[in-house]
Amino acid sequence: MKNHSAITFILLGLTDNPVLQVILSVFLFFTYIFTVAGNLIIVLLTLGDSHLKTPMYFFLRNFSILEIIYTTVCVARFMYSLTTGDKSVTYNTCLIQLFFGILTGATEFFLLTAMCYDRYVAICKPLHYTTIMNERVCAILVLCCWMIGLIVILPPLSLGVQLDFCNSNLIDHFVCDASPLLKILCSDTQFIEQLVLIMAVLTLIGTLVCVIMSYTYIIKTILRLPSAQQRKKAFSTCSSHMIVVSITYGSCIKQAKEGVASNKVVSLLNTSVIPLMNPFIYTLRNKQDSIKKMAFLSKN
Repeated sequence: MKNHSAITFILLGLTDNPVLQVILSVFLFFTYIFTVAGNLIIVLLTLGDSHLKTPMYFFLRNFSILEIIYTTVCVARFMYSLTTGDKSVTYNTCLIQLFFGILTGATEFFLLTAMCYDRYVAICKPLHYTTIMNERVCAILVLCCWMIGLIVILPPLSLGVQLDFCNSNLIDHFVCDASPLLKILCSDTQFIEQLVLIMAVLTLIGTLVCVIMSYTYIIKTILRLPSAQQRKKAFSTCSSHMIVVSITYGSCIKQAKEGVASNKVVSLLNTSVIPLMNPFIYTLRNKQDSIKKMAFLSKN
């Protein structure tokens, strides 16, 4: 199939059981609505509230935008397939979904690393925090996250679009993902598979090393603080980010280890449940901080 524009893929999805499909569609509908609504509220609050004009909330706003795009790209098309029964997807649509799915997924890791650097500066260099993490630096960091994410995915993607497909057009997934697409290619995919693996490992390991190094310095600095209250407050500023980092990296590593069937289930959780957890994790932390502030004001 050299004429790519004429290709129509069939997404096999997760199950052919009608009852499970109904349950799955209802589950995805509610998780998608709550994910978009929750992350959109974070975006609007951080834009409108003058008290939230800090670097931490600037990064959080961009992270929420990423989550909205990511879950929309991956879940919205699957919900359409479940409700209409139409599992077909054109080559161009599949390529667009693949591009934005991988781009937002890769950018998320770099943005989490930038957020980690923000926490490092806030705790390890508090006197210089406002100078180092000014608006220009924050904007450059976010832009770099998107640019690096684009640089990471362009080489394998540009090589992949030049390859030829076999007679099979069945994609064993609910989204257009790189792994099932490579399985239905007629061309030799050894080089591109190695390139995809190298880029994925560099992204995962590179960002993880930066995160571990940052939190090593953060923990050392916190443990040197004189009072228990100061240490508790410092840990509190990092708790939400640490939880999100642990969930994101943990789910990614688990997905890499699983087989095809389990991989699809983990992918579904990564694209629907985990983006839903982000606003709740940060909202819970802010609620706890608000309660502490009210208690402090009432005593004084």
